[in-house]
This record gives sequence, C-alpha cells and structure tokens, in this order.
Amino acid sequence: MTLTGAKASARPSSDGRRVPPGPSPWAAPGLFRKLAGDRLALMALAATYGDAARLSIGPKKLYFFNHPDHAKHVLADNSGNYHKGVGLVQARRAIGDGLLTSEGELWRKQRRMIQPVFQNKRISRMDGIIAAEAAAMVDRLRSRVGGEPVDVVQEMTALSLGVLGRTLLDADLGAFGTIGHSFEAVQDQAMFELVTLSKVPMWVPLPRQLRFRRARAELQRIVDHLEADRLARGADGDDVVSRLIASTRQEADPLVGRRRMRDELVTLLLAGHETTASTLAWTFHLIDGHPEVRERLHAEAVEVLGDRLPEHGDLHRLRYTAMVVEEVMRLYPPVWMLPREAQGEDEVGGYHVPAGADVLISPYTLHRHPAFWERPDAFDPERFDPDRPSGRPRYAYIPFGAGPRFCVGNHLGMMEATFVIAMVARELRLATVPGQRVVPEPMLSLRVKGGLPMTVHAAR
Repeated sequence: MTLTGAKASARPSSDGRRVPPGPSPWAAPGLFRKLAGDRLALMALAATYGDAARLSIGPKKLYFFNHPDHAKHVLADNSGNYHKGVGLVQARRAIGDGLLTSEGELWRKQRRMIQPVFQNKRISRMDGIIAAEAAAMVDRLRSRVGGEPVDVVQEMTALSLGVLGRTLLDADLGAFGTIGHSFEAVQDQAMFELVTLSKVPMWVPLPRQLRFRRARAELQRIVDHLEADRLARGADGDDVVSRLIASTRQEADPLVGRRRMRDELVTLLLAGHETTASTLAWTFHLIDGHPEVRERLHAEAVEVLGDRLPEHGDLHRLRYTAMVVEEVMRLYPPVWMLPREAQGEDEVGGYHVPAGADVLISPYTLHRHPAFWERPDAFDPERFDPDRPSGRPRYAYIPFGAGPRFCVGNHLGMMEATFVIAMVARELRLATVPGQRVVPEPMLSLRVKGGLPMTVHAAR
C-alpha cells in the first residue's frame, strides 16, 4: 500500500490557529465505513493529506500525525499530556484495566510490578524454555511434510501462548484448551467497542456479546485456577502470577483484587501472544515469496546452530535473522496504531491540537513513509544491516511503541521470533497455498485475516 506523502494546505481555525487539512465533514459516512471495515485504508487515506490530517467521524475529530518528529513529541517528549485514546479507551470494556489500557497511578503501579519479570537478565535465562517450545512446534510441522496444509497462524498462536505460560507464569497454558477461543472472543468484542464507540450496552444479547460474556467467564476461571495452583505451591516466585498475588492482596476490597488479577493477566496474555504470533505468521508468508531471503536464513541457521538448539548467546550471531524480523515488523508492525487523547491543548508540527482531541500515530504508515524509506513497500531486510547507516530519524521506526509506554516485552518477543525463524528455516520450508489471499486484519495486533494455510516441505 504505497503512501504518496501528498501535501495539502492547512486551514485556519476560527481563532486563527493552524488546523490540519483533511476530507470534508460530508465524507464522514465513508470514513466511518472504513473505521468499521478497512482501518488500514483509513490510515492510508489520512497519509495522502501529508504529515498531518484531521478526520471528522461523527462526534469524533481524529488528528492524524505521520512524521517521526510528531511521534517523538506525542509519545515521548510530551507524553504526560496524552492518555490512551480512541479504540483502547473503548476496549477497556472488553479487556479491563490492564497494562494496555490503564492510566495514571494504576498504570505506574502495574508497570513497576511487572517490569522485573521482563528484565533482560531474567529473560536471557529463559532461552532453554523458548527453544524447547519452538523445537516441539518444529516437530509438529515436520510430521506434516508432504501432507495437508497447516494453519501457521494457529501454530504460532499455540507456540506463543506456550512460551508466555512457561516464561512469565510458570504454568502450562496448553492445559486450558479453550483459551485461544476465549481470547478471540475478547478481541472481537474490543474491536466492536471501537466501531460502536461503546454505545451498545453490554447486556444486549447480540451473538458477539454472548460469546464475549462466556469467554470472560472462562478466562476468570482460568485465572482463578492459576492463582489457586500458585498458592498451593507457594506464591514466592518471581513470575507474574506470584507478583500479582502479592500486589492484589493489598486491595482493601477482595473483589477489586480479583478483577485486577483477571484484567492484568488477560491483557498480558492477549497482547503478548498476539503480537509475536502475528509477526511470525507474516514472516513465513514474506520469506515464501523471497527465496533468496529463505536461503540466507537457512544458511545462517546451519552455520550458527548446526544441529543444536539455540541459546541466548546466539542472538548476536543470528544477525540476518534479526534483520528479517525487523523488516517484517516494519511492513506489518504488530501494533499498527497508537491512539492517544490530548489532556490539554498542544501544538504538534505547527498544528493546534485542542484538549480532548483524539490523536493517532500509526506505525503502519510511518514505517512506509516515502521520505524515510526507499521503496517503502518492498521487503528488503538489508535496510536493517547494522553495518549500513540508515540516516533515518529514530522515530521513523517504532514497532514496539515509544516513550514511557514502550513495550515491556520487546526482548522476549525478539528472542522468541529469532529462535523460531532460525529453527524452522534450518529444517523446513513453508509454502503458501496457491490462490490463498493473504491480507492484513488490523485488530489489537496486525494479524493475517482468516488464518494462513501453508504446506510443509523439507528445507533441502
């Protein structure tokens, strides 16, 4: 999806301050349809107005900013003025007040509680667990060589949940067979809340909302089980469940503590497994269309790993594999939109932003900005060669967000993706089923719509 970077004239507001250009308010019905059915097209449309645009959708005025300097200002330099915005505010009704949606002191408390679990030193010790989970997945794929297609999205989702369970929760999530379906229902409800701006009461018995209520009850049951199991074993570990038990015990109301436990675990698992699974699925789709990339991945994996499992120390040696992951996240950033709401009025890129305005920063369009990326739609891992200076601004590439809300699990996600890609490329080749239409679906992450059936072949 090429972004033209076309410029449009700003117009003054009634008080003479510059207002970003954008489509006429009469275009609102069409913009709303895009918000409901083609959110990436809405982002691309905004980018055609230049680095700043204002979109009117019903009562909402969306201020879209698409320059690295804008991203730096909103996400980092003046982050205190910007809380989570449209989409995530509404998603709170579905996923609660976890780390993804909370604000203020609650968010700071949650971040302090969970940060030690993601420290590089601790995550580096989890290399054996990640490699073992990946090896089990490779064994499953190997058994399907020459057979019927495998849904790679399902495989990567199961893998990511397995890794999260064992590294962060000290638990086997595979024992809860329905957890994937429950997360699907929660994510579907979160997007419904975005499109309807949370105007539909939760008690309305729509099929989607009935599925969501069942899913939330099932996830509460799973959280209760994890808590009871940890208490029975002694809640004195350094995993997330142990830390949450200690943290929620401080709540005066036990019901509030129970809800916090559910919200934080559901948010962590949903956001954590979705982003990594989506990145891996897009990776195998892209390298299937670029045999030269696949061959280099195979050669590097054989040279670095031989026939053993990867270890943390291999990460710096699997250099080309990391370049591939970075390029995949450029084209299909797992977090495709970073919505914010201005708490006070501000000026971004010379444009006035009123208090209460919804501000959008889209890594998807920023990563394809023609002023900062040569051949922006091309898949070219070489652009991330650490020996080749890019000359790009730091905030032209923000796959893990930026500022205080920078993704806490970036190191875990990169290690998992690098290990998995190297281990699959060493032994196997995944091929997209002929005629399969592979399109992005912007949900909480930018995933492959409808799954990704691929056939499995030996690498050589």
